[in-house]
Amino acid sequence: MPQIIVEYSASLAEAFDRRGFALALHPAAAELIGSALPDFKTRFRPVTEAVIGDGAATEAMIHVGMSILPGRSPEIKARLGELTLAMLCDHIKPGTGLNTQVTVEVRDIGGYHKRVLAR
Repeated sequence: MPQIIVEYSASLAEAFDRRGFALALHPAAAELIGSALPDFKTRFRPVTEAVIGDGAATEAMIHVGMSILPGRSPEIKARLGELTLAMLCDHIKPGTGLNTQVTVEVRDIGGYHKRVLAR
């Protein structure tokens, strides 16, 4: 189930190990929230145009939106957000020359429907 959308400044494309982040996050988050590993889906969206603060070219951002099924306690959601933030920071190479704001939002998803089609 967890649907994860990662928006990141295109200027971070070379410094942000997106696949490594997802492959590290999925099993750790699955254990924390009690979800099956195959249910995790992470999509990455480069942001080619954004204005951060005063619009300086030295500013960048990564925002993770995590949608999970309802029923987890606020404490578990907070731990999931902290875990995601830490893993995200671990997958950004240092020395980019960019001030990078890294944020995570964990929310319940509503009206979710799923079907798995076998090959």
